[in-house]
Amino acid sequence: MSPENRAIVHMDLDTFFVSCERLLDSRLNGKPVLIGGTSDRGVVASCSYEARKFGIHSAMPMRMAKQLCPEAIVLRGNSGIYSKYSNLVTDVIKDSVPLYEKSSVDEFYIDLTGMDKFFGCHQLASELRERIISETGLPISFGMSGNKTVSKIATGEAKPNNQIQILKGTEKPFLAPLSVRKIPMVGEVTYKSLCDLGIKQIKVVQEMPMQLMHKVLGKNGLSIWKKANGIDNSPVVQYHERKSISTERTFDKDTTDVHKLKSIIIAMAENLAYQLRRGHKLTACITFKIRYSDFQTYTQQKRIPYSSLDSSIIPMVLDLFHKLYNRRLLVRLVGVKFSHLVEGGHQIGLFEDNEKLINLSQAIDTMRERYGDRSVIIASGMEAKSIT
Repeated sequence: MSPENRAIVHMDLDTFFVSCERLLDSRLNGKPVLIGGTSDRGVVASCSYEARKFGIHSAMPMRMAKQLCPEAIVLRGNSGIYSKYSNLVTDVIKDSVPLYEKSSVDEFYIDLTGMDKFFGCHQLASELRERIISETGLPISFGMSGNKTVSKIATGEAKPNNQIQILKGTEKPFLAPLSVRKIPMVGEVTYKSLCDLGIKQIKVVQEMPMQLMHKVLGKNGLSIWKKANGIDNSPVVQYHERKSISTERTFDKDTTDVHKLKSIIIAMAENLAYQLRRGHKLTACITFKIRYSDFQTYTQQKRIPYSSLDSSIIPMVLDLFHKLYNRRLLVRLVGVKFSHLVEGGHQIGLFEDNEKLINLSQAIDTMRERYGDRSVIIASGMEAKSIT
């Protein structure tokens, strides 16, 4: 099927975490709601439209959000509930369409190309949206066009709880009046660079020669120019959820050295947490495994709020170790597994309570990207020369 005849839908659950909480407690309806780390050091993971009217947005320090809207209802967030509802929506989509991609915990791309032979694609998408709303009770919006970029931007314009179709040939005029911030790959830094150049509207990018954008912003500029002009041939990638990541260490010689065991367990947890962040993933379940010299194997798991931060994960892993460890027996193997993984690296630590730790984590990861996985490690995990 040629790219110009594609039918791509982008669906996004409106203020997903807040909507889940409202299903559990209708008293939250119509009120300004903030979800995230509840102490003054926390950050906002999600906020209702009523809260946004006060200038609040996700990733804002909770302290600042409370100042902007003192009457806001602040909730800690419940990762188990969000996982459950995300999976319910995924199941409805999976049963209804031939090809879909789950790009995060609350958004999906659906390829309906060729389906209009049987049915109008727009009607199909509308009926799917209605089915999700009636079966889960969650508000959801969608944008539909010939490609992923235009559809995603259209969803943003459709919200809250609505839908928009951008017909073939109308992509450029639809995009023209919008802010360049609406282009999916334009983050804070790129937006600032574009504003410094006097580029605030997508229309201005459309009118610039492609070569000039390339000269000013390099390869990134080229991609922005294409997206501003409604050009995006990237495919919808069939969704296969990676359920877990794990690592194990079998000792050459069975041990009861608690110091050595803890050092290795910390190093394993730290490495896995780094892998999560690098893959823009969060975990909601930690499993610890221990095998003794008599080959008796024990595992225990613990649900946690979505996280990829060492400061949340390592204490949990050590807690599980202490619960399972029998001091009288020689240990043959230890293992750590993170499961219930979801996309959401951009939400790193949003249920956490400490901005400093989040910033530290990001700074350390930047050094690891440059100098290698084990270039910066927690002191208590240093004795583990390798974790394999």
